[in-house]
Amino acid sequence: MQGRRRRLPPLDYLVAFEAAARLGGFTAAGEQINLTQAAISRQIKLLEEHLGVSLFQRGHRSVQLTPEGKSFLRYVTEALDAVEKGVEGLHDRARRARVSLAATQSIATLWLMPRLPRLRLDHPDIDIRLVSTDLDREALTSEHDLIILRGEGTWEKFSSERLLDEEIFPVCAPDYAEQMGLHRLEALLDCTLINVASHHTEWTDWARWLAASNLRETSGAASLTFNTYALAVQAAIDSLGVALGWRYLVDGHLAQGTLVRPLPNSIRTRSGYFLLQPQNRPLSDATEAVRNWLFEEAGTSPVPELSTLPEPAPAQPGPENSSSN
Repeated sequence: MQGRRRRLPPLDYLVAFEAAARLGGFTAAGEQINLTQAAISRQIKLLEEHLGVSLFQRGHRSVQLTPEGKSFLRYVTEALDAVEKGVEGLHDRARRARVSLAATQSIATLWLMPRLPRLRLDHPDIDIRLVSTDLDREALTSEHDLIILRGEGTWEKFSSERLLDEEIFPVCAPDYAEQMGLHRLEALLDCTLINVASHHTEWTDWARWLAASNLRETSGAASLTFNTYALAVQAAIDSLGVALGWRYLVDGHLAQGTLVRPLPNSIRTRSGYFLLQPQNRPLSDATEAVRNWLFEEAGTSPVPELSTLPEPAPAQPGPENSSSN
């Protein structure tokens, strides 16, 4: 392949030849590509020497393609058209708007991913870069235009808007609910309770949820703990126990029937998922469009007013903390 490439003439010669053939003269070709008539004539002469054939019949005031020149022109035109199309594609891609969106793994996996086809359909002119991370410090970097994090709404150097409220309720596979007879709250103590490990002190685990539901004795319940919420949800789908379901994050599984709400009990906290943006960066048109789209998606399932779970008063998660939700 490299040997074949060495046989190719310089691109400048081909451009000069194509222009002269298309415009019918060396002078006109030179005017179009900003070269003198003499420079065009010299490049074509060098091209003919490189190929070993005459491409033009030269008259006193005109030039005409030889049969070899006409045949060669077809290949040169196709090749230059292909290169030009490739260059235009690169320019178009460079001009396309791009929005970098960071989100916790739970939001990215369970809420954003099922909606991405709709986002692409609604905004085909915007390229999306989605970063899924449970490290706040990784999400809160200057490279991201929009960020979705769980908390109470305050992050230094970022403005925030509540995107999703937080309603929490038990979920499990339909057959597990039937097997365990989950028709009353106390039956949870006979189940395996699926937890998520988190060092965010405001994170709602089973002990806090049961206490808020006036069922404080949990020592009799078996437990299964994962380090990400998506794994906990999958464990519930696989009938390994009962997980705490965050509204919006499990709505898709509830609609599909892979998970059910065996009990009506539900709590709501002061926390939620917030959409953040750097305070020192104005929103581009594309970022504004994605922001508005996210809120439209969130507004499709309004959250009812429920009793509020009492919260401790820890510091708001910051850039140096990590999250496992």
